Amino acid sequence: MKILVINGPNMNMLGIRQPEIYGSATYEDLQAMIREEAGRLGAEVGFFQSNHEGALVDAIQQAYFDKVDGIVINPAAWTHTSVALLDAVKAVGIPTVEVHVSDPDSREEFRHVSYIREACVGTVRGHGLPGYLEALRMLVR
Repeated sequence: MKILVINGPNMNMLGIRQPEIYGSATYEDLQAMIREEAGRLGAEVGFFQSNHEGALVDAIQQAYFDKVDGIVINPAAWTHTSVALLDAVKAVGIPTVEVHVSDPDSREEFRHVSYIREACVGTVRGHGLPGYLEALRMLVR
């Protein structure tokens, strides 16, 4: 099974940005943790991160042509504003799980809206970086 893990804006700054919310682990630590779990599950995993909305749309579309079986996506700030990401996930029809390190529903009111959620088969929020592993397991089952 091929899984693509997509991360949106500022996720490359893990370990630096707001450690009281996102912790001290780095983006590289996150990738290593996911690779290890994917190995245990017998899945192949790839990664994509961008601070640019269109690049995330391109990655979702490319996943279709690369015959990816599932997507784990943390759209980050684009969660609350991007109809384009919603439309891209709907267009490709690849099972997708939305992940958030923090729980957006317990933060500022504008973070309570997720445009992409309606196109996803599941959502994991507020479980820290291990939430990515939960999302991976949801797709592999």
